[in-house]
Amino acid sequence: MISGCSTEPNVIQHSLPFTKEGTHDLFIVSHGWHTGIIVSGEAVEERLPELEKRFGHTSYIEFGWGDKGFYQAKEITTGLVLGAMFWPTSSVVHTVAVPRDVVSYFGSSEIELLCLNDSELSSLIDFIAGSFGKNDNGELVSLSGGIYGDSQFYQGMGDYFLMNTCNKWTAKGLRSIGMDIDPGFKLTASSVVEYVRNSDQNATNQLALRLRHRTQQSCASY
Repeated sequence: MISGCSTEPNVIQHSLPFTKEGTHDLFIVSHGWHTGIIVSGEAVEERLPELEKRFGHTSYIEFGWGDKGFYQAKEITTGLVLGAMFWPTSSVVHTVAVPRDVVSYFGSSEIELLCLNDSELSSLIDFIAGSFGKNDNGELVSLSGGIYGDSQFYQGMGDYFLMNTCNKWTAKGLRSIGMDIDPGFKLTASSVVEYVRNSDQNATNQLALRLRHRTQQSCASY
């Protein structure tokens, strides 16, 4: 049964290794058990205009991919947890409008910053766009309101199960910008964050260090 499940969304094959340089911000945020991707609202809304209609001109948008039932549940039960992990289920994408001060907005979460060039950002947005399920007209399928802030759930692409989790989804996004990461072994939030943290061996490490001390940084102003 598991072998027949959809492991989409698929990695976008980026032709060049990740440069660690550029003016576009990519924040990886860990909420404890779950990771998300935060990118420029303007850039992603150009690719997905439905999001502009929903959120307006927001500075950033956070994206998280996960199990449809578990992610939208008002109360987490043992059955939901076990079902999400061991029984293939439909997926959703959680989208959140985030203000310019990302660090203050996610004050209790771990955040890492990577700087992307134009090609890397385009590849990442292609991956995010491919994470949404579409209706017969090629439109995003809006579901319920999100779980915090100005947020919205949308139908996702692919099945959620033990070997295709929210953190593997984040790792696929990192692979799509050319990072040498194996999504198959990134099943926990800590494994994703540690990989990003340990990969920062050039000037962007200073940005990440300051970020961990809760001071907002930007790739464009570095």
